[in-house]
Amino acid sequence: MSVSAAPQNGSAGDDPVGPHGGVGRPEPEPRALFIGGEWRGAASGATREVIDPSTGQVVTTVAEADVEDLDAAVAAARRAFDEGPWASMPGRERARILHRVADLIRRREDDLVATESVDVGKPVSLCRAVDVATVAEQYEYCSALAQGVDGATRRLPFPSHAYTVREPLGVVGAITPFNFPLILSSSKIAAALAAGNTVVHKPAEETPLSALLMAEILAEAGVPDGVLNVVTGAGTVIGEALLRHPGVDKVAFTGSTAVGRHAASVAGRMLKPVTMELGGNAANIVFEDADLESAIGAVIKGFVFNTGQFCMGGPRLLVHRSLYDTVLGILEGAVAGVPVGDPFDPATVVGPMTGERHLAKVEEYVRIAREEGGRVITGGARVHEETGGFYYAPTVIADLSNDARAVQEEIFGPVLTVQPFDTEDEAVALANSTPYGLASGLQTQNLTRAHRVAGRLKAGIVWVNDWAMLDPAIPFGGVKQSGYGREYGPEALEAYTKVKSVVIKLT
Repeated sequence: MSVSAAPQNGSAGDDPVGPHGGVGRPEPEPRALFIGGEWRGAASGATREVIDPSTGQVVTTVAEADVEDLDAAVAAARRAFDEGPWASMPGRERARILHRVADLIRRREDDLVATESVDVGKPVSLCRAVDVATVAEQYEYCSALAQGVDGATRRLPFPSHAYTVREPLGVVGAITPFNFPLILSSSKIAAALAAGNTVVHKPAEETPLSALLMAEILAEAGVPDGVLNVVTGAGTVIGEALLRHPGVDKVAFTGSTAVGRHAASVAGRMLKPVTMELGGNAANIVFEDADLESAIGAVIKGFVFNTGQFCMGGPRLLVHRSLYDTVLGILEGAVAGVPVGDPFDPATVVGPMTGERHLAKVEEYVRIAREEGGRVITGGARVHEETGGFYYAPTVIADLSNDARAVQEEIFGPVLTVQPFDTEDEAVALANSTPYGLASGLQTQNLTRAHRVAGRLKAGIVWVNDWAMLDPAIPFGGVKQSGYGREYGPEALEAYTKVKSVVIKLT
């Protein structure tokens, strides 16, 4: 997921991905659960409304599953794993199917762009350049990984032939959040399928539509019935039951740190392996020798991308004191000029928050920041209220102490706090001072400093002289309260396989 195509100078700029203004706001049909290769309503007949964040209006409904539906999905996934061809299929054949998925994603690009945009509130330009493009690349990359799920031979000091094999785990439960439905579901599903597992996917209750569309695409590509099952519903019901289900062999979770702690404790009591990609609150350090134009672009991209609903965003800016007032002045003008509006307008850079509760949370943090002495440089209020949508102006807050809640806690919205520092040691200490450790970044023209500081930052990924440079080949994940385990890269397969050793006596 490279977001380098996102505008970096506070304006829409040239369209980096070609014409896309023809994508119109869709009117999705009511959607059912996808279990065992079939579409079915919830056993209870219940449904849930899906809200368009740009208007606050209902766009469609989806089935509201209960535990009975989840049991059916897990049973279908277990049958597909134990009795179906997927786990025993040669890796090369699985690779062909996953590559067809990538082809179909590109063929249905407009459908995916429109669906993700109306569901999440994401600008269509970013949906096309980032979300849909990344998901196609994920399946292509994992199709290659599927051909190399291999073990190794080992030399022993006694007469024997010893080797290891990597085997799929079984049924994987994938629980994904609202902010990147396509990307964060596919990062789990593509890797799990490449290794030969089957999957039960529980998407976020606010943003389920692209998960159901992807189920169509995978079925069309030839993924056998029961290999992927999608169950929509409340996290407190379906997510909880998925964690506790004895038929689920592994859980891959992305979400808040608070919910992640609970999920890990439940899985731990069952000795069930989990991958946890949790919250973040990354610092972006601007040293005195930084290329200021490039640095400001990275800073703005780091906190407004996806309306700040980005666990690897950069909501904390640390600036060398000699540049502090200059940077605040630049940000005041540049951030105020970032286009905020209708996600289906090609000029829009920042769309709405995904829901009212997320918007209210951002408002509360800004209110507290003001009470704690923060100075709002720009933004700090709702905008476009006449639309009924959940819009908040990109906001820059200066002069907060390091123990302020807006500095220490994850806001998950388009809010940037700015703090000065005097020395490299102070910058590193400030960057590492929160409980999180998902991402971090620094802006400098000194190569030696770049390597030195990157080594000292406590984060799963460090970016130098840009922000959010990601690709399916680059593993990412957290340290500290940002979780454990890695997604992307060949390292992802380690989370979806188990190692078996075979030792054969030769004499």
